[in-house]
Amino acid sequence: WFFSSCPEVELESMAVKVTIQDFVADVASELFFRNTQQVSKEIMFIFPVDSDTVLHTFYATMGDTRIEAMLWEKEKAQQLCKAISGMENLRYLQDQWDLWGPVLACFLGTLPPNREVTINLCYVQELPLHPDGATLFCWPHELFPQRKYISRMSEEKEEEMSENLHFSICLKSAHGVSRVAINSSYTPLQYMAPDQTSAKVSLKSSPWMQDDLNLLVYYRGSHILSAVVERSDPKAPPGSLLEDPVVMVTLTPSIPEMVPNSGQPGEFLFLMDRSLFQDAQLPHLSSAHPFIHPQNTLLFLLKSLPLGCYFNIYSFGATFKAFYPQSVEYTQESMDNAVGCLSSICPDLGGCDLLGLLKSIYSTPLLHGHLRQLFIFIQRKISSEEEAIMAEVYRYRDHHRCFCFPTNRCDSFNLSQPMALETKGECVCVHSRLDMTSEAVKCLRRALQPMASGISLHWDLPPGLEVSMIRKAPEMIFQGHQSSIYAQIHGQAQDADSGEGAVSLQYHVGSQSFSYTLRFSLFPSTDDRLPVHRMAMMHLLWKLSWEGTSRAEKDIWDSAVKSSLSLGVPSPFTSSVAVLMKQKDTWHHGSLPPDSSTLFSSSCNLVPCQLLWLRGFRPVWFKSTRFWMVQKCQFCLDMLNRKAPGTEALTQCSASCKVEYTQRRQNLRALVALQKANGSWALTAALASALGLTSSDVDEQRPTGDVQPAVWATVLALVWLHQYKWKVSWSELLEAKACRWLWDQAEVHLDECLEAANSLLGCFVEPTIF
Repeated sequence: WFFSSCPEVELESMAVKVTIQDFVADVASELFFRNTQQVSKEIMFIFPVDSDTVLHTFYATMGDTRIEAMLWEKEKAQQLCKAISGMENLRYLQDQWDLWGPVLACFLGTLPPNREVTINLCYVQELPLHPDGATLFCWPHELFPQRKYISRMSEEKEEEMSENLHFSICLKSAHGVSRVAINSSYTPLQYMAPDQTSAKVSLKSSPWMQDDLNLLVYYRGSHILSAVVERSDPKAPPGSLLEDPVVMVTLTPSIPEMVPNSGQPGEFLFLMDRSLFQDAQLPHLSSAHPFIHPQNTLLFLLKSLPLGCYFNIYSFGATFKAFYPQSVEYTQESMDNAVGCLSSICPDLGGCDLLGLLKSIYSTPLLHGHLRQLFIFIQRKISSEEEAIMAEVYRYRDHHRCFCFPTNRCDSFNLSQPMALETKGECVCVHSRLDMTSEAVKCLRRALQPMASGISLHWDLPPGLEVSMIRKAPEMIFQGHQSSIYAQIHGQAQDADSGEGAVSLQYHVGSQSFSYTLRFSLFPSTDDRLPVHRMAMMHLLWKLSWEGTSRAEKDIWDSAVKSSLSLGVPSPFTSSVAVLMKQKDTWHHGSLPPDSSTLFSSSCNLVPCQLLWLRGFRPVWFKSTRFWMVQKCQFCLDMLNRKAPGTEALTQCSASCKVEYTQRRQNLRALVALQKANGSWALTAALASALGLTSSDVDEQRPTGDVQPAVWATVLALVWLHQYKWKVSWSELLEAKACRWLWDQAEVHLDECLEAANSLLGCFVEPTIF
């Protein structure tokens, strides 16, 4: 799909060089495509760009002509675009193309039969952390020469493949490179330095079965802290970012497993699309699937929260409403009030002001010591404000995490997935036949896992040097994730021989404190491609934009625009314009673009090219594989829902089971509604009814008089929940709260209570439940 879904335009050969330093990749690629048909093809190149990627060089060569994408100051670019014919095609593409997400799209014109086009593409990218601790680099399978055979390759075919595939990878790390793992054949890892701080490897062939390339790099020792220092550019203008060295520090805190205590901190915000309540009122849904109602999802989430946290519930439609003016502490009173308000949420099929709601939440100060996590349940597709919503999420991505639950055949999946990815959360697509409650509580369990908070960095540099932060440390870092910060090093060291600096990381996990220190060299090897400066520049430009830098602040504005243009870093201050010219008229990339008057000469033409936000249905993020599983799951469910001949008898036989299942679910809801905020239950007639018992049964089987009524009631409820745990997977948090409450009680006689509960409920639950 990189070529407008033209399979006839084949990638014949490629030359790619990837340099990976700890958690940043610098990619330079040259891709050779050919039109294999006997007719000309009008082609367009599309490449996805996410918030961790800076695409700084793009040009295409056909014969003696070259099309190059260039950045211009935004107003100048808009003036130039008015002179470009075919720009309306990009606007059409934005809404009609089946892909979704941010891309660079460039029309390349008509490619004659059997003619070749060469694409040169360069970008830098922050790399994610793999669950096993490795650095992960991906390359899309669409950008490999196509395999035309399935059986085992012969030596001739392998040689032919290697001739068309030149993919080299250079690895650097002060920690030392331990090993690599690649889902393709590759050459042995070759070390380039005695201390194994640099190495190289090359691919022999592309991955099988149209898989994306996954490269895992394992470094030596602990890499809780890693630093990449990049020298300044001696040709940089005074006052620019390029004039000083820049350091990228990646934080990967070690977070021990902990049992959440009863005072678990956190701020949990639940955002519910009011259109979900319309479907929940349909009789056939409420009777067949009693737990599909969003009120039940909110009930289970509320009951599963720990004491000591803060929470609020928002409903949104054409407008948005909050249960409380601001987040409140989770107590018995606030929980009861919230549960009582659930029935007041009314259906709303009007507009969908999710953007306004997010802006309102983000403008609210964070509660000290309480990490903000959003649970967003959305059904409607938002087509006009997606880009603005993602800009807000990106702006505050270091201050919160989003768990998203799109419904209704994934109409809103295309927005929910990147929101979750951007904030290190999770996106779970919930269909009408699946249980929203189960998925939401699973994510709440993840949200309650320990995380690093109170993160601070302290620098120790030689006298004369100081640090200016470009991107600060985040409010929190979650288990299995990392965060990269950027800083500019100013000044001149008083001692020219002082070649080392140090940075110390301090953070908390619960009540535990941790501290780590890393020493790093201030004299790294020269890298003329400046990948770290480019990433730092991207964060600096967005920071200036968020701070409201305007043309009135001329010096800051001019410096930002010049830096953006010289490094080819897209920003809110610039836009892309593509120029078609003869090869002899090309200028050196990296210098400022020529005066706009030269673009209207006889040898130059403007070509439609823009960074676009596509609004189709298929995500263009390489990281997204869950979407296809979701689509397949929905297809299977649809097929299973169709009645085959002779199924009436089976339907009748299962009717009684269905009634029993529904009754059990109703009892479960009643039992959950009776649980107190501290995790206990009171000994009441309502509890006995929810357990399918009478009050006299419960009183007669109660152990000795020394057992408190609340203890006996809590053990009964806990055993009943645990008995059906294999059917009710989302009761784990409720059970954990109950167990913590029991632990805090004196002389509870748990063994005696458990024996009586097993006898009364007709089950056998072992003491390990506690």
